[in-house]
Amino acid sequence: MGARVLIVDDELNIRTALARILEKAGYEVTGAESGDLALRLLHETPFDLVVTDLKMVGASGMEVLRAVKQPQPETEVILLTAYGTIESAVEAIKLDAYDYLTKPVDPERLTHVVGKALEHRALRAEVRQLREQITVREAFQKIVGRSLRMREVYERVGQVAPTLATVLIMGESGTGKELVARALHGRSPRKGGPFVVLNCGALPESLLESELFGYERGAFTGALATRVGRIEQADGGTLFLDEVGEMSPKTQVDFLRVLQDREFRRLGGTHPITVDVRFIAATNKKLEEAVKAGAFREDLYYRLAVIPIGLPPLRERTEDIPLLAIAFIREFCVQYGREEKFLAPATLQALREYSWPGNVRELRNLIERLVVTVKERTIRPVHLPSTIFTGDRPERSITVPLGMPLQVVEEQLIRKTLSEVTSHREQAAKILGISPRALHYKLRRYRIE
Repeated sequence: MGARVLIVDDELNIRTALARILEKAGYEVTGAESGDLALRLLHETPFDLVVTDLKMVGASGMEVLRAVKQPQPETEVILLTAYGTIESAVEAIKLDAYDYLTKPVDPERLTHVVGKALEHRALRAEVRQLREQITVREAFQKIVGRSLRMREVYERVGQVAPTLATVLIMGESGTGKELVARALHGRSPRKGGPFVVLNCGALPESLLESELFGYERGAFTGALATRVGRIEQADGGTLFLDEVGEMSPKTQVDFLRVLQDREFRRLGGTHPITVDVRFIAATNKKLEEAVKAGAFREDLYYRLAVIPIGLPPLRERTEDIPLLAIAFIREFCVQYGREEKFLAPATLQALREYSWPGNVRELRNLIERLVVTVKERTIRPVHLPSTIFTGDRPERSITVPLGMPLQVVEEQLIRKTLSEVTSHREQAAKILGISPRALHYKLRRYRIE
């Protein structure tokens, strides 16, 4: 059964003609000869769309609009208006009516606007569902996502966190590697201990060694007092080494000994110091290629990659973009004391279609800028920078590693297709070459919302 549509008009011939057009298009249509009857029907039955005349005896179209939007804000309203009342129709759009049609109504125009309105409603419903799911992943330290790739990350984190195994997190810049490291620490038995971060790419070799191992007084010029290094600071907790691929060959050798023996010496020190530290490393480089090129020690690589976790770029999990955007809006509205803002469905669609070379970090920065600079409560496409519309689009394809089970491939393909067509099931079924009924069965099988 198609979407439920309520037609409200006090002229029988108009009401009947509109009903025939929409029923032929596959919609379930109910008619009401007055605004008063429409108000009673709306109280008793939910509708996906209301098409109402603006001027009627009794309750007007504006009253019907208000009655719809108060309890059911996602229900769309299209107004029918004579030439002389267009100004009133435009005013109604400001009150969240979807559009207006002038009489006499063109059948093609009617079916087109109704179809667009129902797509708009589906997007609004999706936004509401996403908002409700924002808190689902709180246990994963602000990692947000419901895509297949991210569910695999959640599963791996859950498996690995309780252990002391060394983890190597791989992914492009901005994909959230430190968040995963914090999630591993926060779900581990040592969550009460320190979580220490060191960015290996931000320091030259000499400073990296002193930061990592610490030094004794007099170890070098300027060492006026003994200093504890990051390894020692992380004793009883976790040390997260970001951009580990930037370590110099000498530091790689020294750090390998720490991984093997869990002991080290401060610079200028003579006594070994034993530590109880869980090591997590991250890199945006392909370390296997660096090993082949002789730029990274093979033995250190295998010591670090006991448990590898790969993070997908944002362009490969586009269905997570709305969820992330809404989460960031909430975060920054609270941070800056702003009234909560909303993303127009067309804005969400534009964000989905951008390739995000800077990944989640780029999306987060954009949302922060929008929260700060947009005065209206609704963020519309006009507020987005031009690069969102002129930049590269993500590839309309999926990557299937050799050995992936067919069921997993099928689920991933269905999710990707649905994200591309904004969850329009009939269109997705057509693209996949199956019937809507078969797609419905597979959605239930894979528990796809």
